Amino acid sequence: MRRQFASSSRRVENRSCNSATEICRTHLVGAFVLASLIRLPIALSMFLAGAVYFIVTSQDLGLLADQVMGQMTGIYVLVAIPMFILAANVMNDSGISERLWGAADALVGRLRGGTGHVTVLVSIIFSSMTGSAVTEAAGPGVVAVKMMRKIGRYPIELAVAVTAAASVIAPVIPPSIPLVIYAMLSGASVGTLFLAGIVPGLLMALIIMTTIAVMARFYDLPTGTGARIGETMPRLGRAALPMTLPVVLLGGIWTGWFSPTESAAVAALWGMVLGILIMRTLQLRQLPGAFETSVRQMAATMLLIASAFVVNYAIANEGLGAALVRWISSMELTQLQFMLLVNAILLVLGCFLDGSVILLVVIPLLLPSVKALGIDLNYFGVVVVINFMIGLISPPYGLVLFVLSSLTGAPLQKVFVAILPFVASLIMLLLLLVIFPQIILFLPHMFGYY
Repeated sequence: MRRQFASSSRRVENRSCNSATEICRTHLVGAFVLASLIRLPIALSMFLAGAVYFIVTSQDLGLLADQVMGQMTGIYVLVAIPMFILAANVMNDSGISERLWGAADALVGRLRGGTGHVTVLVSIIFSSMTGSAVTEAAGPGVVAVKMMRKIGRYPIELAVAVTAAASVIAPVIPPSIPLVIYAMLSGASVGTLFLAGIVPGLLMALIIMTTIAVMARFYDLPTGTGARIGETMPRLGRAALPMTLPVVLLGGIWTGWFSPTESAAVAALWGMVLGILIMRTLQLRQLPGAFETSVRQMAATMLLIASAFVVNYAIANEGLGAALVRWISSMELTQLQFMLLVNAILLVLGCFLDGSVILLVVIPLLLPSVKALGIDLNYFGVVVVINFMIGLISPPYGLVLFVLSSLTGAPLQKVFVAILPFVASLIMLLLLLVIFPQIILFLPHMFGYY
């Protein structure tokens, strides 16, 4: 009788605990969804959700500050983010877009739909200066749309689609802000992640250019003019100096002259040296504006990271990570099956959620399972970042599509249709990378990081 009563009491207690947990989770998710629906910024939405969780669970709201300050002050790699942002703004203010466009046009401008191919090449080069798809799209991307419209006779929806697809290369080829954040979350090496991102980033460019070649025939786009005889080498020569940034950045990391985190400060300094002393296209009076822009962008990024720490605390406190690990373990998945399942889920989530939310909230839930299955953290990091990039150009959310549509006036419905071939081609590449991890890990192995 006593044993039956004790067992019954435990069942009631467990049901009460489960009920309380479900209420906490419902309030957490409900607050985030409501804040998103009323168009609050993502960072504020996550802060609000975290605050509601603390109130519902009767925890001291001072823990909010404790979680943010305690986490952010202990992560050295976060220093790299504001430095990379500053480097990008300094290089952009140096007026190097014209030089890079001229060099890329000299190389591939004669192809059918040549300005689209030029846009992809310029995006590869600019990726070493921005590290952000949205920055890439809003900066040189808008110029590229105008050039495709003016020179290449591109329909505006196709020009926007090409620019959007090209812009998502930036966060894969180093330096990459998402990869730095992933390194912070996972403990993976930033230098190894940077190396691992190079080959997939170049393959993304190749498959996008292949899609452009097919679309150019479908839209009957003209063959480009390219550079006249005798102009090719001078154009390439003018772009040589800006191209020293990735050489200095990656070369310093690989030779051990400075750490990946220190490389961000070196990149910012080298950008100033190039713009002010060597190319002389950047005036000292422009620097305050570059610093101001960088501080604003850095504040937005850091606020997003800080808010994610609050939500992650709530998730960990509710034991969701451990529950997810148990659920995945019960399925007895192989490494490949796990990767296919995760990428399918992330691709769907990417259509509706901001990639930064997935990176900062969902990925920490998956990392224990990744480690338990013995999946390489660098391989996983590059794969999920490419997955997020596909989400940035996938309807109906597609943040990059919204940014470019608002800046160029392109009808969003037509852009959604024009982007689909690029999304499909990038998903096929993602599947190839998932099945063959050696493609991602080739350079890290070659340089002795394993």
